[in-house]
Amino acid sequence: MSAPILLEEMARKYAITAVKADKEGKRDDAITYYKKAIEVLAQLISLYPDSATRDAYEQMIQEYKKRIATLEKLLPETPTESTNEEPNEDLIMKEKPKVKFSDVVGLKDVKEALKESIVYPSKRPDLFPLGWPRGILLYAPPGCGKTMIAAAVANEIDSYFIHVDAASIMSKWLGEAEKNVAKIFNTAREYSKKDHKPAIIFIDELDALLGAYTTEVGGEARVRNQFLKEMDGIADKNENQMVYVIGATNKPWRLDEPFLRRFQKRIYIKLPDEEQRVELFRYYTSKVKLDNVSLQELAKLTEGYTASDIRDIVQAAHMKVVKEMFEKNLNEPRAITIDDFKDVINSRKPSVNQEMLKTYEIWTEKFKAL
Repeated sequence: MSAPILLEEMARKYAITAVKADKEGKRDDAITYYKKAIEVLAQLISLYPDSATRDAYEQMIQEYKKRIATLEKLLPETPTESTNEEPNEDLIMKEKPKVKFSDVVGLKDVKEALKESIVYPSKRPDLFPLGWPRGILLYAPPGCGKTMIAAAVANEIDSYFIHVDAASIMSKWLGEAEKNVAKIFNTAREYSKKDHKPAIIFIDELDALLGAYTTEVGGEARVRNQFLKEMDGIADKNENQMVYVIGATNKPWRLDEPFLRRFQKRIYIKLPDEEQRVELFRYYTSKVKLDNVSLQELAKLTEGYTASDIRDIVQAAHMKVVKEMFEKNLNEPRAITIDDFKDVINSRKPSVNQEMLKTYEIWTEKFKAL
């Protein structure tokens, strides 16, 4: 066994012991073993500063330090949390996502696919004797609205929305990642069953969880197997549960192919076309003052830009006139002109290049499933 794997295994054992002591109310033991895990992880970072897992180690160290700080504030006899597997409140968004389908500009094919997969079955499950898709994969370049569309679906059907990212699953507790996966799905089932409402698990950066690896580091195989088991569980036609998984990724080609069939819908969120860009400019400029600006002209100037790019362009143009207001000691910013927008566009190139788009198109031809 190589030195880094040996050290990682040591840190993992310390972490598991710490978590066990923590759950059993053994405050001092938990603190001791959390500190031991931190020491080993710090040693790993020191010895292998260029490791791909360095960020995960640093995140784990911070989590353990926070837990130590919490435990040190408690009296030794203070009872810790119950060991039963109640749904984790921290995973549930406290406020319903405010975005609705009507707020999502364009993406008609994406909306229709999500209605067929989630909205219609959740409202009339009796009309789907053969079941319905429980796994939906959204893939696109960064800034195309994957998270926004997932939140809109949750709001459309008044569901619980459990938003987690793959990195947090993998690094929250070293050696406990597969348990994290099980707890997330158990939380969704419990809340759906309790209130007879759908539950959507939205997993961002899915490729970090289900990517193809040439070597296994930190138990990725165990995590992926657990995820596979949970996905098969919610897809069981004998189970009349309303739990869905929406996975989002910027790198669909990194996903392990055996997992793709668990996502019956695989939806490519393309860059906005000219009509959609007009609507995006209309939406983002609705709260700022314009000076006879042609949105059609702006749309023509921004071919190849993402929805996020367009938002940033409007924001930058607005900041330009606000800065001018302060510099000239004016009371209010002047209206934004087409020239202001052109200046911003000239200095801001699209965040996605053509080569990257070709990669998405090639992958889509092979794996799309609308």
